[in-house]
Amino acid sequence: MKNVLVLIKDGFADWEASYVTAELNKPGTGYQVKTIATDQSQKTSMGGLNVVPDYSLQDFRYELPFEMLIIPGGTEWKEERNQQIEKLIAFCFSNEIPVAAICDATTYLGKHGFLDHHKHTANSLPYLKEAAPNYQGEERYIDAQSVSDGSLITANGSGAVEFSRDILEKLKVLEGEDLRQWYDLFKVGFVKS
Repeated sequence: MKNVLVLIKDGFADWEASYVTAELNKPGTGYQVKTIATDQSQKTSMGGLNVVPDYSLQDFRYELPFEMLIIPGGTEWKEERNQQIEKLIAFCFSNEIPVAAICDATTYLGKHGFLDHHKHTANSLPYLKEAAPNYQGEERYIDAQSVSDGSLITANGSGAVEFSRDILEKLKVLEGEDLRQWYDLFKVGFVKS
């Protein structure tokens, strides 16, 4: 089984990764979802779900193979205490492991320079520029629900379905007509004929 890591923090936006994690964990995909956090203590999502992380960044061994890092938004991304997270993201970029970030997790990426060289989106360009004063990627910003560029997928907070679609396509879990039908089902409530 191939691992996909979901980075969680207290106050993580549980719904932003729920479409894709449910799809990745289905039998036959070849993937399993594992959670990682700055420490091993239980994290409580915005929706009140309590999750004990599978891995802690305090003792994470980077030789563990994983295919993607998914980073949901949430209430604690504005805090500056998480240097271990920056190290994990830098490791992913330097090893061409895709990173998928949504909502305020994109702001964190912008604050640390990870958006500057890729096409990307976020909650809005003005919000990103205000919340991430070191951000230098304005010419690569795209006003869209989700943007996939190389090893980076970004989405705004209202783009969870598009975000999930882009991840499923990147990991080749669903493609072509199957992916289109999946997207139509979750976006409009039925499959278009």
